Amino acid sequence: MDNTDSARTTPAPPPATATAGPTAPPLPAASLRLLCAAGFVSNFDRFCITPMLLLIGTRLGVPLPMVMLAASGYFLGYGLMQPVWGLASDRLGRVRVMRISLTGAAVAALYSVTAPDATVLIVARTAAGAFFAASIAASITYIGDTVPAPVRQGPLSELMTAFALGTAAATIVAGALAHYVSWRLVFALPGLIAMYLAVALRRLPEPPRPAPGALLAPFKVVLRSRWQWYVMAVAMLEGAVLLGFLTYIAPALEAQGASATLAGAVSALYGVGSMAAAQTVKRLVGRCTPVRLIVVGGVQMVVAFGLAAASRSVLALVACTLLLGGGWSFMHSTIQSWATGLSPAARATGVAMFGLALYVGSALASAVAAGPAEHHAYQGMFLTAAALTVPLTVAAAVGRARYRN
Repeated sequence: MDNTDSARTTPAPPPATATAGPTAPPLPAASLRLLCAAGFVSNFDRFCITPMLLLIGTRLGVPLPMVMLAASGYFLGYGLMQPVWGLASDRLGRVRVMRISLTGAAVAALYSVTAPDATVLIVARTAAGAFFAASIAASITYIGDTVPAPVRQGPLSELMTAFALGTAAATIVAGALAHYVSWRLVFALPGLIAMYLAVALRRLPEPPRPAPGALLAPFKVVLRSRWQWYVMAVAMLEGAVLLGFLTYIAPALEAQGASATLAGAVSALYGVGSMAAAQTVKRLVGRCTPVRLIVVGGVQMVVAFGLAAASRSVLALVACTLLLGGGWSFMHSTIQSWATGLSPAARATGVAMFGLALYVGSALASAVAAGPAEHHAYQGMFLTAAALTVPLTVAAAVGRARYRN
């Protein structure tokens, strides 16, 4: 069923077995902390390779495009496994899936630490992405299950803050450890945290959910919605524009002679900008329309990539990363909140399909941009990102306005 008509009337109540609703109790702080921790470690693992790309290439004796396959493979595995974990989550439970996936992620991290060459590293990082893929989607779905829609963006913004903190910590820690100790130690940290969380998450109560039907029934529910397809298209473009090109901020700075430590510190400001903006977004929810939040985020992203295209100096890239973090919090958290309500009867699968589109877009963009990056053609790359942000913002804002009205 298409969501157009339902968006123009009172939203349909959740399934009788779900706890989410206007009278649902607030999400306990302890539960939110565990969800934030799972999202934190997922983002830490996903972004820690960014400031180490050139260093790993030098240590393993391979060119940048070869090392970029480890990052692109991670994004691809992360994206392709979204619907698999979403389907498993709808059938097995949110918490159980997170615990299973984090156990696998810990093993994949160990292989990343011990990789003897680039080929093994690429395989290990792709596997790590495939396993860590469950954490963020499941934590978002958990909030969708337990928090009423009118106040859902509040805890979602808390999650986004934790995700941003993971990004910031990853780039700072990775740059410093890789430069002064070893890049291999960086991959061990999220592996150890994942191992701990696989045990600690048993304290998180499993939210009630509708009894599972046929195996592929959730996909039929999700893919019948034209709005689901629309939001997935927006997510794919967003992933390409932001996450795909964001990977090259650190290499662009290192190409100017900066160390991996400095490049990591500058990249970490993306997380700082995202955390600061997430707090602002929380205060604006209910006071500003989702369309305005999307447009504000899009404007920040255009300015950010414009600055990076004009200059690859430290100051310009500092401003760029801060603005990109702000743009992510304003735009992505709004689109993510929209995505959680598109298919309430198969929420985990719907959120997973959204994640699939987002990370496939980022993997494709980062892989395509590897060639220009090898030749230091960063100006054209960032100009392309700025240009693509315009149709992304228009599509997201227009679609959100029509869905609401």
